[in-house]
Amino acid sequence: MRTRRAAGIGRIGRSLALVGATALAWALVGLPWTAPLQAASAPAVAELLKALELGGYAPGEKPPEFSARTPDGQTVSLAGLRRRVILVTFWATWCPPCKEDMPVFEQFHREFAAQGLSVVGINVGEGAPAIRAYAREVGLTFPLVLDPEGKIQVRYGVMGLPTTFLVGRDGRAVARAIGPREWGGTPARALIQALLAEPGARKPVR
Repeated sequence: MRTRRAAGIGRIGRSLALVGATALAWALVGLPWTAPLQAASAPAVAELLKALELGGYAPGEKPPEFSARTPDGQTVSLAGLRRRVILVTFWATWCPPCKEDMPVFEQFHREFAAQGLSVVGINVGEGAPAIRAYAREVGLTFPLVLDPEGKIQVRYGVMGLPTTFLVGRDGRAVARAIGPREWGGTPARALIQALLAEPGARKPVR
């Protein structure tokens, strides 16, 4: 167990060594609270972000695109989830805080998917067998995708697990959480519901 965990940490360390200025700058945008939020429900959303100690982003900031496969070979991409609220969490089976978050995210998936929420778990540095076994053990049904070389991790500037991002229906980057949060509490549920209540991006007029 220690050997596998050490190997996973080593892979993450090697991936983080590749983080470029662009990815790191994108990740650090979420730290200040000086920029206003771009949404019809911005005041309510801002208060909920503060209650969860989430970092916000400047108006118009977009998350990096990604496309990856699940252990079963299905492709999941950010572009394919447009006009939905997206919760993206970076995780690993050896990460204790991740194990606390994942059942809550599964509950979000079951309760809010029909209303427009997509939950995506991006596994960092592990293989399909380990992910399948963990999903069966915990009962996870939302998409879990593979990032064995940490390329998506680098693109998002992820420096620790778990790290979770929220994306609005209009495609804007809403918030980032480094480490665990009280995702099962009232503020988190209210935040998800507030984002689901927002309108999606308008289709271009031709």
